[in-house]
Amino acid sequence: MWPEDKLPKPKVVPPLDESFRPGVLANHAFLEEARSSGQAVPLVLGLERGSGLISVYRTEVLDPSADGAELNLPYVERLVKTLLWARGGWKVYVGGPSQIGEWLQRCYSPEGLRAFDEDFMGGVYEHKFTVEAMAPEQVPEEREQTVAIGRHLDGCRIGFDAGASDRKVAAVIEGESVFEEEVVWHPRTQSDPNYHYHHIMSALHMAAAHMPRVDAIGVSAAGIYIDNRVRVASLFRGVPKERFDPEVTDLFLRIRDAWGVPLEVANDGDVTALAGSMNLNANGVLGIALGSSEAGGYVTMDGNITGWLNELAFVPVDFSPRAPVDEWSGDIGCGVQYFSQEAVIRLAPKVGIQLDPNLTPAEKLKVVQDLHAAGDERARLIFETIGVYMGYGIAYYADLYDINYVLILGRVTSGEGGHVILERAQEVLKTEFPELAAKITLALPDEMARRVGQAVAAASLPAIGECDK
Repeated sequence: MWPEDKLPKPKVVPPLDESFRPGVLANHAFLEEARSSGQAVPLVLGLERGSGLISVYRTEVLDPSADGAELNLPYVERLVKTLLWARGGWKVYVGGPSQIGEWLQRCYSPEGLRAFDEDFMGGVYEHKFTVEAMAPEQVPEEREQTVAIGRHLDGCRIGFDAGASDRKVAAVIEGESVFEEEVVWHPRTQSDPNYHYHHIMSALHMAAAHMPRVDAIGVSAAGIYIDNRVRVASLFRGVPKERFDPEVTDLFLRIRDAWGVPLEVANDGDVTALAGSMNLNANGVLGIALGSSEAGGYVTMDGNITGWLNELAFVPVDFSPRAPVDEWSGDIGCGVQYFSQEAVIRLAPKVGIQLDPNLTPAEKLKVVQDLHAAGDERARLIFETIGVYMGYGIAYYADLYDINYVLILGRVTSGEGGHVILERAQEVLKTEFPELAAKITLALPDEMARRVGQAVAAASLPAIGECDK
């Protein structure tokens, strides 16, 4: 953990969070100090994921004998955590001082500080999670691969967006949405997978009633999906392990077979980025959806996706030791607590807004949004705080992605709150990161697209005629 007295304070302070210490400022300050000391040494991190693909990140740390070298460990720990959830991997190659590699081996062990991450990544990629220490020049060469996604708009299509608080569906004919619907549901607490199956089928039938036929179905959902099979997904957190493999893993394949049309499932972060690229008619887009959690996705300068994990909800953006704890991973300062309805709910008591504990998270968010719409300045402060978080978060993400546009969408951005978030984020970039402010355009889609844009983009995922049974 970073010592609090070594963490730079932001120039733009979130109105409701004076203890906020942006990770991007800590990293930049550490690197500046290391390089100016004349005692910086190279650190090369390689992350291997599926099919032998390797992402490489090059940085520097202080020589272990240098003054201030004790900051090497918190810097590298937060960096590796960030890279794992942004890019993914079951093996980490650590090319640098041996003390760093050995320490990371202890962190990423079943009993270590990052035991949750070690177990999760091993399950995602179906490999034992491994950290290998070596010299910088021994780290394998980068092997990346990008693929095209979606953008198919011909025919009659259904797009389904499986959020954790509400499900959204759209009927799309030749690229034009003719029907959209949002319905509140509670998938994360359900232990019976039939709940998920019947809710999804109900939504699909509702959309189908507004078209002469169904040619294809696209699904956007939080989690990791390989060949349309569920690997890890928060939607099914309540399902016991003994029922997951036989009833959840192939759930979308069963739905595909029931409809007899092409069906494609993609991570909601990738679909967020795709929606942004389609909405803006541009590439180099980072999409950030602020919903029940934080979803992120990235479309490259060539209009493709990277195959990276892009699970930004787990990426630490606040390095303060007083940062809030993510209840799933047990870590502090993770994006989910800053860029989702969880942030709104967490901040509400700080301005004296008491939310009925019997309400669902989505209903609590709606209470705050209604107060904001009625001119309640307390509610505005909540969205201003999230906007400041967002500005520093975007700067942090810019160290990982080559970005021209950031599209911000999701339920939290509905109403005037979305504009407040955008304005404060732009203020942060102009104040702290003028070079990014000059390069990156922040955008909100229109109100309907903010809520159901992912469903429409999801509809474009499958190519008609590619149903492999």
